[in-house]
Amino acid sequence: MDTTLQAVVRESRGKNEARRLRVTGQIPAVVYGGSQPPQAVAVSPKELSRLLHSEAGLNTLIDLALEGTTTKVIVKDFLLQPVTQQLMHADFYRVNLDKKVQVKVSVRLHGEPKGVKIQGGVLDFVHREIEIESLPAEIPEHIDIDVTGLMMGDGVYVRDVASGQKWTSVSPVDMLLVHVVGARTGSDDTAGAATAEPEVAKKGKTDKEK
Repeated sequence: MDTTLQAVVRESRGKNEARRLRVTGQIPAVVYGGSQPPQAVAVSPKELSRLLHSEAGLNTLIDLALEGTTTKVIVKDFLLQPVTQQLMHADFYRVNLDKKVQVKVSVRLHGEPKGVKIQGGVLDFVHREIEIESLPAEIPEHIDIDVTGLMMGDGVYVRDVASGQKWTSVSPVDMLLVHVVGARTGSDDTAGAATAEPEVAKKGKTDKEK
């Protein structure tokens, strides 16, 4: 996938400038990190959305093209319009390919646990992300867990998926990710139960949350 994102320098700031940019099909953004000072830029929300909806989501290593040079960045945060969910603003962080960064990676489940299929249990997806430290080029798109062999009472912890990886876990190794529990009754039948469907891209904050 082409991870190039075109950017232009933004000379002015403020709400009026943001409105003007959005009329022209762009949104305001900021690039920061590394040895260079922060820089105000503008990018296409359509192209940025394409990258955010890739497999790697927020952790996509982007080639930000600006004034004839290309800089490796990742999206640190983005702002959504609360009603339309349209992109309104983005923060890009410059990365050094030789320096590790800390990011959150989504967990993706596969299979139907035996404890659900045979024993009538419920799959409880406790934590859907793991915070890791990794070189930028080695950030996994997601962390896969095969839950097929889980019986009632069995669970998968961070330590079970972190061994032998190119990344190291920042999240506690004893943090429970998923387990099979007894079926709940009454109004709690589906409380805590989760499917194995992953989120394609992580959501940023809305402008009401900023």
